[in-house]
Amino acid sequence: MILILEPNSSPESTDYKILTGQLDRLSGISYRIHREVGAEVTLTEIYLIGNTAALSIEQMQVLPCVEKVVRVSEAYRVLGRHKQGDDRPSSFQYNGVRFGQDTLNIFAGLCAVDSPESTDAMMRALKEHNLTCTRMGAYKPRTNPYAFQGFGAKCLPYVFELAGKYGIRVIAMEVTHESHVDEVRAALKTTGSPTGVMLQIGTRNTQNFELLKHVGRQQDFPVLIKRGFGITLDESLNAAEYLASEGNRKVVFCLRGMKTNMGDPHRNFVDFSHVPVVKRLTRMPVCIDPSHSVGSRSSAPDGILDLFHVAAQGVVAGANMLLIDFHPNPTKALVDGPQALLLSELPHFLADVAIAREAYIKRAALVAAHTAH
Repeated sequence: MILILEPNSSPESTDYKILTGQLDRLSGISYRIHREVGAEVTLTEIYLIGNTAALSIEQMQVLPCVEKVVRVSEAYRVLGRHKQGDDRPSSFQYNGVRFGQDTLNIFAGLCAVDSPESTDAMMRALKEHNLTCTRMGAYKPRTNPYAFQGFGAKCLPYVFELAGKYGIRVIAMEVTHESHVDEVRAALKTTGSPTGVMLQIGTRNTQNFELLKHVGRQQDFPVLIKRGFGITLDESLNAAEYLASEGNRKVVFCLRGMKTNMGDPHRNFVDFSHVPVVKRLTRMPVCIDPSHSVGSRSSAPDGILDLFHVAAQGVVAGANMLLIDFHPNPTKALVDGPQALLLSELPHFLADVAIAREAYIKRAALVAAHTAH
């Protein structure tokens, strides 16, 4: 059960203390308080844990400070979309960019940062096409221990400075260790915070629970968590819940393909049919990663690259964020060059995505009109 308190409820107020006093007396029930401090409004939610079946909504609704009560109906208590009276938001703002289940943000960029020149060229191309988000890999977990694993903290200053130069507001950047969060925070501070970072939990770390807890405890940065490539959707959604249960509810869930030879010749078996499923089960915006799903620049007889086809499938299904690899010279990329698109293909890609997005909007309008009748 979730108690949503009246906006700006203060822990120092008499009513708040009466409320927590009554909750302390509930037998067999503990609770966790989550406060989100905004520029003008502080929102507080209290999660009751234990046998809450005996508690009625009406009984809890009359407690001091309580504005609304939500009965939990899914295992994902914080991020879940509960059936009874749950109108909590399915969006959040970060550094001037809105992420929601009704938006589409495109993160085109380098899978791995390999030089200041590549970074500059990439970000300049984004600015030319009015894009304010990108992906930049500084830390790269690799299957082969001898493969390039990213420049790490050494590249962060010039990445952030170039982002500021070209008006990039959010960079999706994977972290693989707790120390990386501190390195990102320190580099942003040193460079004057010219941009923002969305921390990315990669598919290999989806069940690294201690890393999830650490990233979840900080609220400076939102988090993009990728589905684990060899686990169920439920297990991956519970990994996202780990983040939220520690306090960070600014979470985007990314579908990136499943590891199985059933998907051959693609790199992974494309799982974008789960876009509407995740949106139905949770309040998280849903991202798709065509690059790591397809893994090549193969094209169909119609001349359209598989990367374009797969991206369109996810967008038509209602995806809210798109993570896609580009590189000024893919043959010289240090990571995943074979799947990277060319900078010259960026306008074509954006136009193709716009067609798919328009199709989704028309589909949603069609069902809305049908339901109205």
